[in-house]
Amino acid sequence: MKIHVTQVFVDDQQKALEFYTEKLGFELKNDVPVGEHRWLTVVSPEDPDGPELLLEPSSHPAVPPYKVALVKDNIPAHSFAVEDIEADYQKLQDRGVSFTLPITDAGSVKIAVFDDTCGNLIQIVEEKDEQ
Repeated sequence: MKIHVTQVFVDDQQKALEFYTEKLGFELKNDVPVGEHRWLTVVSPEDPDGPELLLEPSSHPAVPPYKVALVKDNIPAHSFAVEDIEADYQKLQDRGVSFTLPITDAGSVKIAVFDDTCGNLIQIVEEKDEQ
């Protein structure tokens, strides 16, 4: 068994698509109309046949309070692996991404957290080399 699709709840699908592709560098995989919304997925250009991230509308009544609670408690909705956190942090800042937590040593990893502009905090993580 392996992960095929995972989701992040977004306030606005088009805005999320622009952020996740233009700012983060993901690539559009699927854009299929489904009623008033879309089946909208993006993938990493490093693994285009890998797991898809569904930009899921936050329209279910349970979602807005859940998202607000996560942000209030500084809990990221998702975590993305990076090879070089310093380089990716700088690249994302240069693209206008706003970080809520700068690069931080967290034991066996380095982390940073940014606001995806769609109601979520997202974490980037670099695993440290074991020596």
